[in-house]
Amino acid sequence: MPGRHASRRFAAPGWLPETALGPGPVAVVAVLLALGLAVTAWWVLRSRPEPVDAAVPVAAGIATPLAVPGTSVAPAPSAPAEVVVHVAGRVRRPGIVVLSPGARVIDALKAAGGSRPGVDLVGINLARPLVDGEQVLVGVGEPVPAVGSAGPAGAGSGVDAAGMVNLNTATPAELEELPGVGPVTAASIVTFREEHGSFTSVDELLDVSGIGEATLAEIAPHATV
Repeated sequence: MPGRHASRRFAAPGWLPETALGPGPVAVVAVLLALGLAVTAWWVLRSRPEPVDAAVPVAAGIATPLAVPGTSVAPAPSAPAEVVVHVAGRVRRPGIVVLSPGARVIDALKAAGGSRPGVDLVGINLARPLVDGEQVLVGVGEPVPAVGSAGPAGAGSGVDAAGMVNLNTATPAELEELPGVGPVTAASIVTFREEHGSFTSVDELLDVSGIGEATLAEIAPHATV
C-alpha cells in the first residue's frame, strides 16, 4: 500500500503519456486556484455600484426667507390710547369728548348728550369708526324752520353752527331744545322778549318767570344773545 506522500499519477487521455504529479505541483495548482478566486471576487466587488445616500427630503411648501441687505422692518404704529373728538352742531352738550379706541359716531353723539329734538340723523353714519382729532357735525346744514310771529321780523335761525341757541331769534320750538326749558318756559321767554326787547346777556333769563339759578346754570352753556 503506497504511503500518503507517494507520487500520484494523472490519468491522461490516450494520446498523452501519464504524468506523475508530486506534492509540489499540486500545492502550486491549489495556490493558483485560490489566487484566481481571490482576484475574481475582488473584481466582482469592485464592479458593484457604490450605495447612494438617501437624499434628505425637503419639506414642500416651506420657503426659506432670504435676507435682503440694507432693509429693515419698520415697527407697526401703536394704536392711540384714546380718541379725542369734537362734537358740534345740534347736540345737547357740544364740545370735546374723549372716547376709547374703536369708538364710533354713535358713541360720540351719546357722550355729547344726544341730538336735540327734531334733528334728522339719517344723513349721519352712526356706525362709522371715529378717527382721533376729527370733528362730528350734527344737524348742520338742515333746513331751518320758518321763524314764527314771536320772533323779530326778518330774523334768521335761532341756532348757530355750533348748536348755540340765540335767545333773541330762536322760535319757541328752538327754545325748547335748551335743557330745563319746556313749552311754558319757552313761551315766557318769548313774552319777555316782546315786552322788554332783546336780551343783552344770558343772565337776564333770571327776570323771566319760571327761571331760577338752577335752570340758568343748565341753559347758560347752550345759549347766546
